[in-house]
Amino acid sequence: MDANALRRAYTRFFVDRGHTPVPSSSLIPHDKTVLFTVAGMVQFKPFFLGVETPPYSRAVTVQKCMRAGGKHNDLDAIGTTTRHLTFFEMLGNFSFGDYFKADAIPFAWELVTEVFGFDPERLWITCHTTDDEAADIWRDAVGVPAERIQRMGADNWWQMAETGLCGPCSEIYFDRGPELGEGGGPVGGGEERYIEFWNLVFMQYDRQPDGTDVELPKKNIDTGAGLERIVALAENTTSVFETDVLRPIVAAGEQVTGRRYGDDEAADVSLRILADHARSMTFLVSDGVFPSNEDRGYVLRRIIRRAVRHAFQLGAEKLVTPALVEATVDTMGEAY
Repeated sequence: MDANALRRAYTRFFVDRGHTPVPSSSLIPHDKTVLFTVAGMVQFKPFFLGVETPPYSRAVTVQKCMRAGGKHNDLDAIGTTTRHLTFFEMLGNFSFGDYFKADAIPFAWELVTEVFGFDPERLWITCHTTDDEAADIWRDAVGVPAERIQRMGADNWWQMAETGLCGPCSEIYFDRGPELGEGGGPVGGGEERYIEFWNLVFMQYDRQPDGTDVELPKKNIDTGAGLERIVALAENTTSVFETDVLRPIVAAGEQVTGRRYGDDEAADVSLRILADHARSMTFLVSDGVFPSNEDRGYVLRRIIRRAVRHAFQLGAEKLVTPALVEATVDTMGEAY
């Protein structure tokens, strides 16, 4: 299943279950507390806070996201791993006071195992240490063996800020095999072996200034699932840069630098940076960000300069960004 097919399958699955398809919002958010749109829930924050009344009780999105600068900043990790990205797409299904854990958990399992076709025996679940309800649903309603349901503390707790909306979350991990690390599951197992690709956030509390969590009258669901990681798993590769959504852009980097991906690890880091930054610069400019000395414009300028520097280090002597942007448009054009 390639990226375009996966986007369609995800959206269709939730539309068939009463969700309204909502287009991706801009990378420039209305929310002034974040520099970029960092997650699928950002455009729905007024609904979760009760500031606005949602026109629908269920929604599904494929949201373009950016994490570079500010609190959410993955820029320095780019290129050094095969799974981190500054620009990425987040699949999301949302419930605004409608369904909760008893529906959201089976929805996720059905989609992952029956539509995406992932082997159930390679999937692991984590729940918050206090969330017996979610663990019971995974075990009793869905049928996940108890030994593949593990508990985490802070890693399985979501909160918008020091006060306000918060709640436990439950994550789905894929076991990529013993050749990639120690066994035993996500808690204590190999980081490269157990890959988290789906996060179900259960917004059920309002945290008070004194630290007390008060039950919300209406409980919400916020799902965040990384499209690129899911595509990599679906295409049976350990790298998001080997997927159909990024490999053609890596190829554009090969063309402008004359270097071949896979020949040298140091060069591979630079080629991954070129591919990632190509998407970031293309989508930021498309959404109205321009290079400048501050805020979003500064982040964009840094990304462009970083891409050009790595291309130069690989031997490029001519313009590099036009070819990278063209490859991004060719690859992402159908979806956007």
